[in-house]
Amino acid sequence: MSTTVDVLDLNGNLTNGTTDKSNFVENQSRLTTKYELNNAVQPLLTDLYQLSMAYAYWKNQKNDIAVFDLFFRRNPFQGEYTIFAGLDDCIKYIQDFKFTHSDIEYLKSTMPSYVEEEFFTYLENMNLKELKIYAHKEGSLVFPRIPIMRLEGPLPIVQLLETTLLVLINYASLVTTNASRFRLAAGDNKSLLEFGLRRAQGPDGGLSASKYCYMGGFDGTSNVLAGKLYGIPIKGTHAHSFVSSFNDLSDLKIRHIKSAISGESVDLADLAFDYLNQMEKHELYFNTNESNKGELAAFVGYAIAFPTDFLALVDTYNVLKSGIPNFCAVALALNKLGYKARGIRLDSGDLAYLSLKVREFFKKIGKIFQVDYFEHLTIVASNDINEDILHSLNMQGHSIDSFGIGTHLVTCQKQPALGCVFKLVEVNGRPCVKLSEDVQKATFPGKKNAYRLYDKEGIPLVDLLTKSDEPEPKVGEAFLCRHPFIETKRAYLSPSKVENLLVPVWIDGKIIQENVEPIQNIRDRVKFQLNHLRTDHKRMLNPTPYKITVSRTLYDFIHNLWLDYTPIANMN
Repeated sequence: MSTTVDVLDLNGNLTNGTTDKSNFVENQSRLTTKYELNNAVQPLLTDLYQLSMAYAYWKNQKNDIAVFDLFFRRNPFQGEYTIFAGLDDCIKYIQDFKFTHSDIEYLKSTMPSYVEEEFFTYLENMNLKELKIYAHKEGSLVFPRIPIMRLEGPLPIVQLLETTLLVLINYASLVTTNASRFRLAAGDNKSLLEFGLRRAQGPDGGLSASKYCYMGGFDGTSNVLAGKLYGIPIKGTHAHSFVSSFNDLSDLKIRHIKSAISGESVDLADLAFDYLNQMEKHELYFNTNESNKGELAAFVGYAIAFPTDFLALVDTYNVLKSGIPNFCAVALALNKLGYKARGIRLDSGDLAYLSLKVREFFKKIGKIFQVDYFEHLTIVASNDINEDILHSLNMQGHSIDSFGIGTHLVTCQKQPALGCVFKLVEVNGRPCVKLSEDVQKATFPGKKNAYRLYDKEGIPLVDLLTKSDEPEPKVGEAFLCRHPFIETKRAYLSPSKVENLLVPVWIDGKIIQENVEPIQNIRDRVKFQLNHLRTDHKRMLNPTPYKITVSRTLYDFIHNLWLDYTPIANMN
C-alpha cells in the first residue's frame, strides 16, 4: 500500500514524497515526520452525540461562529504541573480531516432514517477552512483551567472535533508528564529507558508511550517501530530465556572470536573459564562450583554476537555468586582481545543493595586485573520500577546508572486519565457559561487570552487569563492579578517578561508551520521549562500550588455573568 507523506527535513523544510508503508526507512536523526501513524484517527473516531449535535445544529441552521476551550481542572499524579503533548497529532488529524464515501454510507445506515440526505452531503463536503486553532507550544508546562487550545469556527464543525482532539491530547499529555516526573526523580545524570511496549494498552498505546516518554525526558526505548518512526534511540539486551536456554559450555556451537588486537581467532569460552578460575583465587566470595556454567555459556554466546555491546542480564540464578562472576570472566576475556564490555542489568532483588555490591565487585576486579574502566561499567536496573521506588533508591543510596521502566510508566498507574474537557465559551460574540454546584467545575465564559508572567530570573510567577479585547500586560508595569474564585486574594505584579501562551497553529485552512516543531525541539522545551520552574512546584510531596490568576476585568465579567445565570431562590 502506497501513500503520499509530508516530511520535515533536517532543516525543517516540508517535502513531499511517495513511500511504501511496508518498507519505510528514514534517517534515524529525522525526528519529526508527517506519517499517518494510525488510520483510526479520522472523523468517525468520535462519540455518536457529536454527530447527533452536528445534525441538530445543521437542521436548525445554526452555523454560528463558536469558541471552545480545551483545558483540564486538576494536575495529575498529585503534582502541580502538566506537560502539554499531542499537538502534532492534532494537526495531522486536522490536515487530513475528511469524511470518506464509505464513512457517509455507514452513517446513512446507522443514523435515524429521517436524517435528511442533504446533511450527509454537508458532511461529505465539510472542510476546515474557517477553523482557527490557538494552542500552547507542544512540550510547554500547562496548568489547570488555562486553555491548552482555543478553537474558533462554525459551531457544527468545531463540535465534531471535540472527542478526537481530547483522545489525542489526554493520554499524550498524561504520559509525557509521567515521564517527566520519572526524570525528576532519577536525576539528570541517570539514563532512563522506556521498556513498556509489552505492557501498554495495545499497539497504539505502546507507540504513543514511546514517543511521549522520549518527549518527557527518557533517553531511549525498546520499541523498534517507535525508533524507526520517530528517530528515538532504541536500546535493549537479552532476556532470562536466552540465559536459561544454555545448559553448559558444550551448548556453544561457536566458541571463537577474532581478536581486535591481533586479528587471530581465540576460543572465548576457554579464555573466560580461565579468568573465572583466576578470579576465584582472589577471595571474591564465590567459587566456580557455585557459578552456573549454562549462564557462563550464554554470556559467552552473547559476547560473541555483540563483542562491542556486551551487556548481560545477571539475575537468572544468583547475582553475586553466579551472574556477576560469570559476567566479569567474559568481560575480562573480551578486554584481553581488545573489546570493552558495557555492563549488566538487574531485574530482581534488592536493587540498591545489589547495585552497591556489584559496583564494589567491579572495582575489585578492575584493581586486581588492572582494568581501569571496570569500576565504571554500567549498571542497569529494571523490575517494575515506579516513581516512588526511584525516590526510595535515592534515599537508600545506590550505584545504578540506568533504569529500564515499563508498566508504571506507560500505563500511568498512579492516575489513568488526565481529564481534559472541551467547553463552549462563546457563540457569535455572546459568552456561554456552564454553572455547577461545585464552583471548581464552572467554566470561564468568553473568548480569552492567556499569558505567563516571569520574574527577572526567568522563573514563571503566574499564568494569567484576560478578556480577548484587553491590552496585553506590559513588562515592568504593575498589573493586578486576581484569584478566579477568592475575592480577597489579589496582588500587583510587575513582570520582567510576558509570554503569550496561545499561539496560532491553524488559521483558515493553513498550518502555521513555525509552531509545529521536531520532537527534539519539544523535548528540549520540556527540559528547559522544568529547569526554570520553582523546585517547590516540582517536589513529590505537598508541592506548592502554581498560581492561576485572572485580570480584574475578567474577574468582574465572570462573576457578574455567574450571578446573572444563577437562579434566585424563593424562600417562601
